[in-house]
Amino acid sequence: MELSYWELKTWLDELDFCVVGSGITGLSCALELRRTHPQARILILEKGVFPQGASTKNAGFACFGSLTEILSDLNHHSEETVTALVSQRWKGIQLLRQRLGDKALEYKSWGGYEIFRETDTAVFDRCMHEMDRVNTLLEPVFGQSCFRPVPNKFGFGNTLPKLILNPLEGQLHTGKMMQALLHKVQGGPHPILILNGVALNEYTDLGERVAISTNHFDFQTRKLLLATNGFAGNLGVPEVKPARAQVLITEPIPGLSIQGTFHMDEGFYYFRNVGQRILLGGGRNLDPEGETTRTFGQTPLIQESLEGLLREVILPGIPFQIGHRWSGIMGVGPQKKPIVTKVSDNVACGVRLGGMGVAIGSHVGTELAGLAGA
Repeated sequence: MELSYWELKTWLDELDFCVVGSGITGLSCALELRRTHPQARILILEKGVFPQGASTKNAGFACFGSLTEILSDLNHHSEETVTALVSQRWKGIQLLRQRLGDKALEYKSWGGYEIFRETDTAVFDRCMHEMDRVNTLLEPVFGQSCFRPVPNKFGFGNTLPKLILNPLEGQLHTGKMMQALLHKVQGGPHPILILNGVALNEYTDLGERVAISTNHFDFQTRKLLLATNGFAGNLGVPEVKPARAQVLITEPIPGLSIQGTFHMDEGFYYFRNVGQRILLGGGRNLDPEGETTRTFGQTPLIQESLEGLLREVILPGIPFQIGHRWSGIMGVGPQKKPIVTKVSDNVACGVRLGGMGVAIGSHVGTELAGLAGA
């Protein structure tokens, strides 16, 4: 691309910070940079028309892990690590709410529920046996117990008569959350510039500056911050693998009484109400290899499993129509802990959010901004 003098001087000249990725993490990083460096020249690069990845494609769960997810994590991580992860997610949710306000987020504190199929009696019994231990472990984080059994009052089919409620979980409007973040980033006396449709191809840390090559032009910045999560492997962060999440939403269902957020099968399935609609996602565990991809799209295997779940469990005997389908790309790895680290003297990354971007994106972005001055 041939650039004019005006384009160079207005967008690309004498940059202090360049953030790659305009999702929750990238925008939160830029906001923290603006707070700590009020006069700095800050640019955000976004390869998509919308934030490409998961930030505008997620289910809008303000959650920090169902009981079965936490128990699974305790099989692979220490109690200290799991407590720290849950604490980070909880603090991230509170930071997001404080920064944008519940009204802008359309935040609803309706609680989160874990559902158990009729064949999951052993799993439910284990949850009941371990519930006090987990509540005690996490009580310092929340100041109260967070899990308790409640009657299954939603009319779900082929499920056990009790659910496990987490009253601290909520839901929000993903699109309005991102609009509010973008408005905050681009407002004020020193707005942060965002260039959409610009993909980072490669970078070189030159010592005093970082040379950046994109699909349209080259430029330099003093510090480079990578917030590309599921696409971080393309930029030399090998500990991150992409994970596609397929989602669908129904047309409005008259008289729908389901309200809240819901989890099944250690979080591999999740659904919620969006007004009178049901949003449902998951099924990645049916094809782990196939869903380890940076390609957006749907597959018959997973879409059929989601529709079967609607018919047999969520809406038994209730007619529905699918209104829309989409997918998002998350960043996962062998550990649940996000990677927030320096890649070189002038380059840092905040990636591998493990499907918890709504919860931890704000916190990870703030940490990432802190590395820019380190």
